[in-house]
Amino acid sequence: MPKLKGAAFAASVAAMMLASPSAQAQRAPWGPGWGSPGWGTSGWDGPMDSRMSRGHSRDPREGRVQVSRFVVAGAAADELGHGAVSVESESGDGPWIGQTERAAYEAAIVDALVGAGYDTRHPGDKDAQVAKLQISRQVLVPAEAKRSPVSGSAAVSVGSHGYSAYGLAVNVDMTKPLPALVSTRLDARILDKASGQVLWEGYATVATYEGDDDWSEGKIATKLAQALFDNFPKAEAIVPVAQPSPMTPGPMAPAPIADSEPPR
Repeated sequence: MPKLKGAAFAASVAAMMLASPSAQAQRAPWGPGWGSPGWGTSGWDGPMDSRMSRGHSRDPREGRVQVSRFVVAGAAADELGHGAVSVESESGDGPWIGQTERAAYEAAIVDALVGAGYDTRHPGDKDAQVAKLQISRQVLVPAEAKRSPVSGSAAVSVGSHGYSAYGLAVNVDMTKPLPALVSTRLDARILDKASGQVLWEGYATVATYEGDDDWSEGKIATKLAQALFDNFPKAEAIVPVAQPSPMTPGPMAPAPIADSEPPR
């Protein structure tokens, strides 16, 4: 009799071992999730897998230049692109831009003026023109807050038969928070030095990440200066002589300059 009971017990254990995994999962004393598709999903594909390689998407505005230019109508515009010219600069709206930083923009504009046909070596000539610059900055997107690179969650389940289970999910994010996205704007006016009449005006903007090694002050200045003086003295709008030249964007939307992707 004891032998028969032992054989029956062994047969029942074998039947349990051969039962389908789904059946075992349904009878798991700690309920669905542990040992079956993980935490109600498809196994451990949640925090551990999906967040290990989580990255940050950079703003699509980065490195894109927008420019608008205005030229005075009439014979006065014929004076553009030749003769002597001097360059002056000042800080515009937003944070103060010191002379050290503005020097990069002055140098970039001098190069652009020489390329346009101007003489920058004799700025004191009585018939000279003067290029007046303003450099402005504003924050488009604030810097991301610092955070812990490792985070996680834990769960404990207790079954009706006294069984217990413990689960731990760890999230690893090694990406650095993105710095602030900053818009730099360069305004340039070319005036007749004797009369003070504005002959040509333009502004160009570009968005870059603060402190990015790919976007030095000199590189930003060169990019904006080249955009401003592309096809100089042509412009998107002609301003009548009697009308003051617009200092800020009017109803006309800025025209995007065809540009290559920023280097990465």
